[in-house]
Amino acid sequence: MADNFLEKHYEEYEARKAAYLRKKKHLPKQHPRTVERPDDEAL
Repeated sequence: MADNFLEKHYEEYEARKAAYLRKKKHLPKQHPRTVERPDDEAL
C-alpha cells in the first residue's frame, strides 16, 4: 500500500461529509404526512 493511503481517503471522506452537511442545512425539514380521516370513521 502507498504511504498516506488512509489519510488521503479520510480527507476525501471529510470533504464529502462537509459538503453533505452544508447541503443538508439548506433543505426544508420534512414532516411526516398526516392521514386525512373522515369525521365519521364508520363510513
